[in-house]
Amino acid sequence: MSPSVKPPFQNRLLTPIQYVKGVGPKLAALFGKKGIYTVEDALYFLPRAYEDRRSIKKIAELKVGHKEASLGEIFLSEMVFYQNQRKRVFEVMVKDGSGVILLKWFHGNERYLRERFKKGRRILFSGEVRWFHGHKEIHHPDVEMIEGEVDQDSLNFNRIVPIYSEIEGLYQRTLRRLMKRILEEYAPYLESPIPAEIQEAQGLIDFREAFRRVHFPPNEESLKRLNLFQSEGHRRIIFDEFFFLELGLAIKKRQVTLEKGISFKTDGPLLQKGLSQLPFSLTSAQERVLKEILEDMERPHPMNRLIQGDVGSGKTIVALLASLPVFECGYQVAIMAPTEVLAEQHYSTASRWITPLGIRIVLLTSHVKGLERERIYRQIRRGEIQMVIGTHAIIQEEVEFHRLGFAIIDEQHKFGVIQRGLLRKKGVNPDILVMTATPIPRTLAMTVYGDLDLSIIDEMPPGRMPIETRVFSESSRARVYRILKEELQKGRQAFIVYPLVEESEKLDLRDATRMAEHLQREVFPDHRVGLLHGRMKGEEKEAIMKEFKEGKIHLLVATTVIEVGIDIPNASVMVVEHAERFGLSQLHQLRGRIGRGNHPSKCILIAPYRISEEARIRLQAMERTTDGFQIAEEDLELRGPGEFFGVRQSGLPDFRVGRLIRDSAILMEARREAFRLVDMDPQLLSPSHHPLRAALMDRWKGRLELATIG
Repeated sequence: MSPSVKPPFQNRLLTPIQYVKGVGPKLAALFGKKGIYTVEDALYFLPRAYEDRRSIKKIAELKVGHKEASLGEIFLSEMVFYQNQRKRVFEVMVKDGSGVILLKWFHGNERYLRERFKKGRRILFSGEVRWFHGHKEIHHPDVEMIEGEVDQDSLNFNRIVPIYSEIEGLYQRTLRRLMKRILEEYAPYLESPIPAEIQEAQGLIDFREAFRRVHFPPNEESLKRLNLFQSEGHRRIIFDEFFFLELGLAIKKRQVTLEKGISFKTDGPLLQKGLSQLPFSLTSAQERVLKEILEDMERPHPMNRLIQGDVGSGKTIVALLASLPVFECGYQVAIMAPTEVLAEQHYSTASRWITPLGIRIVLLTSHVKGLERERIYRQIRRGEIQMVIGTHAIIQEEVEFHRLGFAIIDEQHKFGVIQRGLLRKKGVNPDILVMTATPIPRTLAMTVYGDLDLSIIDEMPPGRMPIETRVFSESSRARVYRILKEELQKGRQAFIVYPLVEESEKLDLRDATRMAEHLQREVFPDHRVGLLHGRMKGEEKEAIMKEFKEGKIHLLVATTVIEVGIDIPNASVMVVEHAERFGLSQLHQLRGRIGRGNHPSKCILIAPYRISEEARIRLQAMERTTDGFQIAEEDLELRGPGEFFGVRQSGLPDFRVGRLIRDSAILMEARREAFRLVDMDPQLLSPSHHPLRAALMDRWKGRLELATIG
């Protein structure tokens, strides 16, 4: 079919981008690299920033210290080496008859810059004007190539101009032209079924108008509010996204509270016996959270609770203690963890505290095979095993529980709503407890896990040692090895984490396998170096971990397989190689593997000298604080909600525009309105709410168990 001939699409917004006039297959492929496949995707591809081009100034009129826009002709471009700073800088000299300005790039592809900034080309540039050695200059300006007359071009000049994220191979002016065409042709098909009374109460502008204003703002708009994503247009689009998230969560929560669950008797002797056997006292935070859980368990409807607590705050013990009344009432307990290492850690802890109370426990992972697996399935089905600990293997179809009463899910963000639902179906409305060591600011946890009640363990057990975190560059490697040697000579143990298992041809990175050999042979010949990674067989991993726990291995070289669930009190150093490649929450989890004994601990992050600005911010945050909540907030701000919460896996609708931290005020308003609506019409049966119900089902795409509403 010719790209110019458009097939009949039932929903015009789902028209593939290639059928927009002026796009075609080649440009569609470029759009696809940014995840833009349909007209709707394009409409939600909002500008990342806005530039004030209501007046393009002469170079002579540009004010130092201000963000300004001007226009001129290139008369010189070259790479300059500054001897005293040991820096190569690409410089472009621009003139316009009134004066001269220097544009500078401190990093970037030299060949690309030379090709782009050729002598004689006219460019529009903007950025903060600086004063250096008697002349004006702008560092890393926004630049556009100019062809034709400026004043005739109403999309790119004499207005507030949208700046979109770079799409390789597409100039901004081409993008603007296409976006304008898409808006004119397709914006009329945009719809939001949010009831008129909510739109009125919230003072929301028309949905279609919001998109027009956000892509091409009228000149009276506030530039500051636009760049902060706080314009009325932005607010309208963000509210819409959040409202449908909250509406789904409100319905899920209401469904759970209407269901009949198990009312457990929690004052039996087994819990007291379990508490008396602990060789330590619970912290007041652990006591408070255990009380909240037990009160939930006594109620006649299913518990759905999230425990949030930093690495090492003692969530697992609380969950195990909460299991004791379940056994006493004749029910089974399941614990699901995202990795075998963490499942094995829970199995080891539970065996230590729960088995002496006469409870039968089993470990079920993908490594359990053949006759052994069949035997375990049989025992679970008959109720001979009271606690099953494992990975995804627990939610396989073949696993049938005799009487599942309580399901515990660890590291919730690694699973999600769908897996939680599958585990729940293994019993008749069992109580669900999910745990996460990824701290989330309270208001956001209430919102994103809006169908769960929230408990926070915000206190660490006494005696946890402080962890000093420092970033070292590659050139300081000898110093890092010296620190490691000193700790090993004191009888301590250490971790070195690498991003890769084996050497990669594509990536110039150190790898765990090769480095373990090198470290053993060349650097630490007097100490034993072990290797642990995810490709090893279960028994192999178990043997390595056992030797490390027993102190037979002094230095463990590993991949992120050790991110969760490894408890070695004698380990006092964590070295992370290529730390710039890890996310904040991952680095925080890795750091949580040390500081568990009574020795001061060090976390060393090794990164190349040249890293991205975002990576630099991440590493600085790690140096600055060990507070998980602060780390979480920065992580959320950097990565956006989709990746932070694993939204794509978790069964929550993704946000294309809304940012949970930045837009938290809108989020709470949307939550209030959604919960109020569900209180009034729990099944959205009112005829005026039918479009809302259809939109909700579409946004959640089958991820809501809405048996009661359609």
